[in-house]
Amino acid sequence: MDSKNHPAAVTPVRSASVHSVAGDEEAQATFEARGWTDGLPITPPTPERVAAALEAAVMEPGQVLGVETVRGRAITAQKAAINAVMAGCRPRDFAVVAAAVEAMCDPEFLLHGATSSTGGCAVLIVVNGPIRRELGMTGTFNALGGADRASPAIGRAQRLILRNLLGVRPGELDRSTLGHPGKLGYCLAEDEEGSPWPSLAAERGAPDGTSTVTVFAAGAPRQIMNEWTTEPEAILDTIAAEMRANLLHYSIWAGNHCLVLPPQLRDRLAGEGWSKADIREYLHRQARVRRGDWEQVGKAAVVTEANRDQEYGALESPDDLLIVAAGGPAGGFAAVIPPWFGNKSRAVTAGVGFCLEC
Repeated sequence: MDSKNHPAAVTPVRSASVHSVAGDEEAQATFEARGWTDGLPITPPTPERVAAALEAAVMEPGQVLGVETVRGRAITAQKAAINAVMAGCRPRDFAVVAAAVEAMCDPEFLLHGATSSTGGCAVLIVVNGPIRRELGMTGTFNALGGADRASPAIGRAQRLILRNLLGVRPGELDRSTLGHPGKLGYCLAEDEEGSPWPSLAAERGAPDGTSTVTVFAAGAPRQIMNEWTTEPEAILDTIAAEMRANLLHYSIWAGNHCLVLPPQLRDRLAGEGWSKADIREYLHRQARVRRGDWEQVGKAAVVTEANRDQEYGALESPDDLLIVAAGGPAGGFAAVIPPWFGNKSRAVTAGVGFCLEC
C-alpha cells in the first residue's frame, strides 16, 4: 500500500493533560526533565494562554489541523496552540502556526521522511499577505536571523510541535547527523511592498488580499555575493554556481530550491527588465552538472564511463525555484536555500484562515 495516497489509520486524539507547578522555574524544570523543550526557556502554556491562542485563530480545541500520514498521528488545534505558547507566540501568531501545520501534513511534503532523515533539514516557513503586517513581520534587515518577534516564535512553534506531538527528538525519530540552526526555527516574511515582482503566494495561486504560508524541507542558507556587476546574467551566474556546488557537494538530485533576493540585486535584475519567470528559466538552464564533475570533489567512486556525461539539473523545471524578495537594502548578497533530498519532498502552500485548495 502506498502510504502517500493511503495514510495509516489515524491514532485516536486525546485531550491535553494538565500539570500543576509552583511557578515559572518549576515549569521550566518540569518541561526540560520530560524532554518537552528545545533547550531554550519556554512560556508556560497555561489554559488561559492556550484558550487565547485558539480564540484568536477562531479554532476549536479538538479541530484537527493535519495528520502525519505514515503513523497516522493527528495534530489538534489545542495541542498545536500549547506548543505555540511555549515557543513565545502571541495569540494572533497562532493562525500562521496552524496554517504551517496544515501545509506540513500535506502528503506532498513527506513530513515523516523530511523530519527523520540523517540529512538534517529544517522546515522553512515563508509568510505572505496582510498577516505579515498585522504581526509586525518585516522581511528586510536580518530577514533570516530573527528580524522581528513573530518570525522566530512561529518557526520555533513549528519545531516544538514536531518534537512534542510527533516525537521528532534528536536520537529518537530525528536521526540528523548534524542538523543546522534553522531547526530551532526557520521562518521569514516576503518583503512584498519592496518588491517589483508578484509575491511567492501570488505565483502559487493565492487570491489577492489573502495570507499564506509556504513550507519547504530545506537545508541551511548558502549566502552568495556579487557586487562587481550590474549585468543580470553575471549576477545569476554566481547564484547558479552555488546551486551547482550543492549538486556536487551534497545531493545530485533535482528539487525545489529557494532563492532569497535582497533589494540591491533584485533591483539590478528588475531594472534590466527581468521577471521572476526570467530568473527561473535562466537558472534552470545554468544550474547543471555532469556526473563526471564528481571526480573533482572526491566522489570518483560513483563515476563510470557509462554515466560520466549524464547531466543533472538543480531544478526539474523552472517552476521548482521559489523566489522570495527579502533582506536589507544594502549589499550585493542573496541566499540559496537547497532542498533536503531532491524531489522527495515538495514545497506546499496553505492559506491562513482559509482553504487555498477549496
